[in-house]
Amino acid sequence: MGSAEHIPFNRPYLTGKELEYIAEAHARAHLAGDGWFTGLCHSWLERQTGCNKALLTHSCTAALEMTAILLDITAGDEIIMPSYTFVSTANAFVLRGGVPVFVDVRPDTFNLDEKKLEEAITPRTRAIVVVHYAGVACDMDRICAIAKARGIAVVEDAAQGILASYRGRPLGSLGTMAALSFHETKNVIAGEGGALLLNDPSLIDRAEIVRQKGTNRNQFFRGVVDKYTWVDIGSSFLPGELVAAFLWTQMEHAADITRRRVSLWERYHEAFADLEAKELARRPVIPADCEHNAHIYYLLLPDLRRRQEFIARLKEKDVNAVFHYVPLHSSPAGLKYCRTAGSLAVTDSVGDRLVRLPLWIGLEDKLDGVIDAVLTSLN
Repeated sequence: MGSAEHIPFNRPYLTGKELEYIAEAHARAHLAGDGWFTGLCHSWLERQTGCNKALLTHSCTAALEMTAILLDITAGDEIIMPSYTFVSTANAFVLRGGVPVFVDVRPDTFNLDEKKLEEAITPRTRAIVVVHYAGVACDMDRICAIAKARGIAVVEDAAQGILASYRGRPLGSLGTMAALSFHETKNVIAGEGGALLLNDPSLIDRAEIVRQKGTNRNQFFRGVVDKYTWVDIGSSFLPGELVAAFLWTQMEHAADITRRRVSLWERYHEAFADLEAKELARRPVIPADCEHNAHIYYLLLPDLRRRQEFIARLKEKDVNAVFHYVPLHSSPAGLKYCRTAGSLAVTDSVGDRLVRLPLWIGLEDKLDGVIDAVLTSLN
């Protein structure tokens, strides 16, 4: 490819209607949260996932923080989760005094290993947080069965999971609650943004209160109470209406966005079959009961040295490929606030070896060049 054009890891996609809808939000003279466009987004999420209630938040981090509040996490409560995830998965619970307990991931999908789950449960376990890595579902039937038998809540960190499914059921609809992300690196974007999905109807009223700074403001606007006041802990978890307006057109085009991303993903996957046959890299694994959304295309290199060399060679060819998480159990805060349950050998290995390739709409006519750069950098 030479230096003719730099290929970034991500380039945010615009449908073309974002500015039009932002102008419409302004014309409606409602720029704070919970306006017209927020309502459209809520309805779309409820239709797409089948959740009982969807609530937009200013980030997926905020949605996760709400789950910790709604579960009444207090000092010493344990929350089982993978270490191979973004810091927000753990931090949301640490903020409430909870102790994340890290369990190893599966070697195929890099999702929480359901076979390691039961031995990590203690009398202090209050929740299991699953992370659907790359929009590929965890084994939710097994995980939910274990949790239900012990009265433990399941929270889906579905930051990467929009329009992906498990055995025909949308991600975000399978646990007690779920958190979605609309960060600019995700499939459906708002710059910064997220959503809390509630699958337990008994949590809806309190979730609305927590999201509205601990007030019963939503009940006031529905005419249930004659004034609103402070009734619970909470914070300002709402996004502004301009964010929702931007997000709404992304939701209108979400099916097409997913289709186009899957097409790019499949071109990568076919092109790298020979690399896998030669054991130069491993391609993603999608279990038969999972329908993914092409959020990430990654390669798993044989070791850390070869990953570093591969990223450097691609950089020389003006292709920006990146690694992903530094496992949380090895981070300074992870060592301070969390603990591990059993060996995390797979997590450590994946953390050293995984490389994410550029994947964004608009890459279609440049993809052959990226594929060529990958092949010449590894063969």
